Amino acid sequence: MPSSTTCTFPSPRGHQLSARLERPAGAPRGAAIFAHCFTCSKDLPVARALTRALSARGFVVLSFDFTGLGNSDGDFAESTFSADVEDLRAAADYLAEVAAPPSLLVGHSLGGAAVLSAAPDLPSVRAVATIAAPADPAHVRQVLQGDVDAILRDGSAPATIGGRTFTIGRSFLDDLERQEPLKAIAGFAGATLILHSPIDQVVGIDNAEAIYRAARHPKSFISLDKADHLLTDEADVDYAATVIAAWAQRYLDDAGAGPATPDPDRYRDIGASAVNSGDLTTRLRARGFTLLADEPTSAGGDELGPTPYDYLTMALAACTSMTLRMYGDRKGWPLDEVETVVTHERLHADDCAECEHKEGYIDLLSRTIRLAGDLDADQRAAFLRIADRCPVHRTLEGRLEIRTLAGD
Repeated sequence: MPSSTTCTFPSPRGHQLSARLERPAGAPRGAAIFAHCFTCSKDLPVARALTRALSARGFVVLSFDFTGLGNSDGDFAESTFSADVEDLRAAADYLAEVAAPPSLLVGHSLGGAAVLSAAPDLPSVRAVATIAAPADPAHVRQVLQGDVDAILRDGSAPATIGGRTFTIGRSFLDDLERQEPLKAIAGFAGATLILHSPIDQVVGIDNAEAIYRAARHPKSFISLDKADHLLTDEADVDYAATVIAAWAQRYLDDAGAGPATPDPDRYRDIGASAVNSGDLTTRLRARGFTLLADEPTSAGGDELGPTPYDYLTMALAACTSMTLRMYGDRKGWPLDEVETVVTHERLHADDCAECEHKEGYIDLLSRTIRLAGDLDADQRAAFLRIADRCPVHRTLEGRLEIRTLAGD
């Protein structure tokens, strides 16, 4: 059964952001983040309908309230477009922890400009879809109209948008002038889909044209004929979600996943599976994600993917970095970046003076951790101790047994 849960995650500025995680009934076809429109929230009808529709079509979807909006902490008057983009990156980190790294970003109105700006800096993102998005975030000034003078004069002032009153700070307007989402999307290597209504009275159709011209191929445009800016007609929302889901699947599927198999899904959702149909190149599946494993050409492979031992070392490295990131965030320590490098070698126990095993050959995983940030000696020592608590580390050093069964 599909599920929907509320949750929170920290923003880079220390605020707790309110979020909702929608999970599909079966194996997910990808993970997505939805960014709402200016002064809106994840609970706006269009946001709820779109995330439900995407979830019904197989996506894990995270929607959240930007700082100072909806149920998220913070003061909207002190927020900026740059802060919204930072919130998006934090949402991507959170989604990677609880489900999977986002492969799809969907943004509505100013949220569309935000996903265009964030996408190039999120390596897992392979597709971006915008709905009624402005090509220039400074377009918000037109929505504010006569309130702009008061904001510039007083530093902040109330503004009425869509029948609701918000306090807008001058820093928000100044930040808008520095944003260049078109330049960002021009550097995005993934696929871009622009959905826009030709009769949108809030953000004109010319914005869609500008985004389309700036984006790299593959790119597509879909007209939301007769729809208004907020997609208040549920049929328009369902159509947009259907199009986005069908379009994204083309780019989220692994194009280089190796030879086809008679039944590639026969092991889905029961753990990790590895299907080999010839040579050493092997198709891997886990929780709906498809990867390749191979061997170097020197070992008879085609070098089309990491080796099994590469995946083992990557698992320990990834788990270590994630564990330290969560620990640092929980402590509130200034950890800018953590890099874990793990190497594997097989050697005789006599050649490893620090190893516990003293006889025969052993497999040695060496882990080097680089911590970037203004950390003192005690904090760095604590991080190194916590590294040993990484779940994968504990599994590898624990009492591990492997059972082999005959399949159908």
